[in-house]
Amino acid sequence: MPCSQNSQLQTVKKRSFRLSWGSSSALSAGTTTDKIFSMIAKIRQKAQIPLILMTYANVVYSYDTELFLKKAASVGVDGLILADVPYEEKEEFSDVCDEYGLCLISMVAPTSKERIKMIAKDAKGFVYCVSSLGVTGTRKEIKTDVSSMVKLVKEANDIPCAIGFGISMPETAHEMALQSDGTIVGSAIVKICEKYGAESVPYVAEYVKQMKEAISKL
Repeated sequence: MPCSQNSQLQTVKKRSFRLSWGSSSALSAGTTTDKIFSMIAKIRQKAQIPLILMTYANVVYSYDTELFLKKAASVGVDGLILADVPYEEKEEFSDVCDEYGLCLISMVAPTSKERIKMIAKDAKGFVYCVSSLGVTGTRKEIKTDVSSMVKLVKEANDIPCAIGFGISMPETAHEMALQSDGTIVGSAIVKICEKYGAESVPYVAEYVKQMKEAISKL
């Protein structure tokens, strides 16, 4: 379960059941890093949309950082999100990402405050703007002043900003898209997979279609 870096978010003291369920279910089904790479290679045969991997630093470490990033680039990955790696420690990964043409995506949160411009200045690809404090998951509403975060990012770097954490409804996606360049949805899709299991594909497809239509009405 991705939990954002301490310096950006409040310390996470509880686990997200849905993302923990997603991780355990994937492992139980025999998912491995190499199988993910193989899946991406197959996707690349039919689609050229940007693909970003979101994972933990220890997954990259255990595979071997350079080998992981080299493999990711070779199958068509465009970037990487490591939510548990603080800005001050990113060079261990960003230098290798640069070598293989991958973007290491930066994250900013409401608690980043004066650090937002510093983080945004070095950002590549896009900036992941965290909408809420705590763990990932669906929320009924987002009360954070995300527009202020986006404004600070744009003042430091003319780079796309995508808002994530807690977006699950088309209405919320539309509202967030009005204040940024895109929205990020994860836990809501995991919830659908949790409910429908192996039969979830058409349900996920319909959900994604609704979300896309919502953010397209700008």
